[in-house]
Amino acid sequence: RGVPASVRAALSGDRFGPRDLLAEAAHGVGSRPGRLLLTIIGTVLGIGSLVVTLGLAQTAAGQIAQQFDAAASTRVVVEPSTSRGQGGERATGRIPWDVEDRLGRIAGVDQVGALGAVDIGGARVATVLVNDPSVTPTTPPAVVAATPGLLDALSGRVVTGRWFDAGHDARADRVVVLGARAATRLGIHRVDRQPAVLIDERPYTVIGIVDDVARRSDLLDAVVLPLGTARADFRVASLEQAHVRIAVGAGPVVGEQAPLALAPNAPETIQAQVPPPPSAVREGVQGDVNAIFLALAAVALLVGGLGIANVTLLSVRERMGEIGLRRALGATTRHIVQQFLAESAVIGLLGGLIGAALGVGVVVAVSVARAWTPILDTGLVVVCALLGLVTGLLAGAYPALRAARTEPIAALRGTPG
Repeated sequence: RGVPASVRAALSGDRFGPRDLLAEAAHGVGSRPGRLLLTIIGTVLGIGSLVVTLGLAQTAAGQIAQQFDAAASTRVVVEPSTSRGQGGERATGRIPWDVEDRLGRIAGVDQVGALGAVDIGGARVATVLVNDPSVTPTTPPAVVAATPGLLDALSGRVVTGRWFDAGHDARADRVVVLGARAATRLGIHRVDRQPAVLIDERPYTVIGIVDDVARRSDLLDAVVLPLGTARADFRVASLEQAHVRIAVGAGPVVGEQAPLALAPNAPETIQAQVPPPPSAVREGVQGDVNAIFLALAAVALLVGGLGIANVTLLSVRERMGEIGLRRALGATTRHIVQQFLAESAVIGLLGGLIGAALGVGVVVAVSVARAWTPILDTGLVVVCALLGLVTGLLAGAYPALRAARTEPIAALRGTPG
């Protein structure tokens, strides 16, 4: 009674098998539960941090991909291609005036709008006819020509009044819509009294003020004319951009067909900027998050491995008498190495299992608190748990080899060899 299983096996001449090895490792690990708890804390923190990092990275990437689907993936920008020459870059193609009709026939297109700059030749943009010389001159707001569908294509919002329609455009009515910041500069806050903006001494009735044009925030500083009005009054020669709001997933189709619809004889003169697939965004975000936080998990795991190595080394020094007795009774160096490796592996596996469970719990808790859908690869969780086992084996290698090199007589005396 009280004799370790390995010693009984050596006395009886039985072979030291896997069952004996596991029994001896369990006895060595469980004999000091307080020390065991302190030993596995580092591994638990390391594996837990690893699981939390991977889980939150996958979950956050999924949430960002959903936001991407709802906004950026529904936008296509169509522009003329450019070439670089001696005078700088110049457009090699043009967007036709009936761009809304042409692109609107493509499957997956919900809204189409286009815009172009208006050259007013240095003319004033003001709300009064009198030019006061005592007032410091300021840069006038930009003047932009737009098609009737631009506001919907950009998901903009009218805060007061209305946006011009196809009738205003076809009749070349002298009406304008102001961006919110341009309206503030011009001192116009209401449209019910039909205020007017003077452009090159010609009055244009303000029919609306727009805000929240996230996709083209520069329009908040602009005076927007109907395209037909800009062509009639300022001889606008071309459109600069077409903005297309599409259904999610229609980007590749619209990107391929838009140049053909606008320039069937020379589609290479038109370029369409389509959103990248959501999977690419998800992988990019996940990679960035992993790169930041995996280093922290690695440090915690290293601390856990060092803790296992220190405790195993301390256990070797405390059990010199047992090691010497086993060596004297015929235990080989392989038996000693296996015993201490098994003990450190069990400690590492326990830390890995507990850390993986805690990590999964943290990911689920954070996801519930943020109303997210938790995303976590089960295979990665299992790998992380087994990583604790590997950490235990690596941490116990040196103490096990040191115990195996101890001479029997030195071990019986209780001193390291």
